[in-house]
Amino acid sequence: MDLGIAGKHALVCGASKGLGRGCAEALAEAGVHLTLVARTEAPLLAAADEIRAHHGVTVTPVACDITTPDGRIAALAAAPAPDILVNNAGGPPSGDFRDWARDDWLRAIDANMLTPIELIRATVDGMMARGFGRIVNITSSAVKAPIAELGLSNGARSGLTGFVAGLARKTVGHNVTINNLLPGMFDTDRLASLMAGRAAAQGLSVDEARARIAAGIPAQRFGRPEEFGALCAFLCSAHAGYLTGQNILIDGGHYPGVF
Repeated sequence: MDLGIAGKHALVCGASKGLGRGCAEALAEAGVHLTLVARTEAPLLAAADEIRAHHGVTVTPVACDITTPDGRIAALAAAPAPDILVNNAGGPPSGDFRDWARDDWLRAIDANMLTPIELIRATVDGMMARGFGRIVNITSSAVKAPIAELGLSNGARSGLTGFVAGLARKTVGHNVTINNLLPGMFDTDRLASLMAGRAAAQGLSVDEARARIAAGIPAQRFGRPEEFGALCAFLCSAHAGYLTGQNILIDGGHYPGVF
């Protein structure tokens, strides 16, 4: 399928690996030029080189922390008028809420709620003026089915979800959509960290912990970043202009509910 976005420009956060990299690859395959943001320069530059070589699009890497004001300034200087924005930041640590101080909550809210809102605020008016925009926020399946040890993420990402629900209805009339992608368990570094924590807590090896968790997913496996990226690219496509304000779960059937 021709997604109808060749020649557009996307700002993709957390793009050097994992789900962000999957989104960047899928957009590049559709002919989208990219500004890629990640904190660590070496893997970011490697990702930019590989995507550029494979897909022949323009790729501009920006090594910065998107959760800081300086990081956002740097990213927006490189991509001042993106047609597509993929918001993505690493999740806060897992743990027991009794151990979290106010500063822990503020860091989580700043990274996983306020940072996406700041980037939306900086780009959405330009998108509306140009008559095209696609914003995808990578959140978490924990928004729909909270996970006890991910309380910081549950709270911060749910705040973003509520904000988007209101704004998305105001922008869609200008062909600017805003949607949230809710990943379940994908085979990324984040998953590896969570599996290590669960293995230690349960007295298992990491492989045993992975096998137990995967067995509880109807798909009988963890997700692949490239299939997540393909869904993201469709949401960013010219064909998805009637889809906005939605929370789209991609979790291998793990969530058992109807709604």
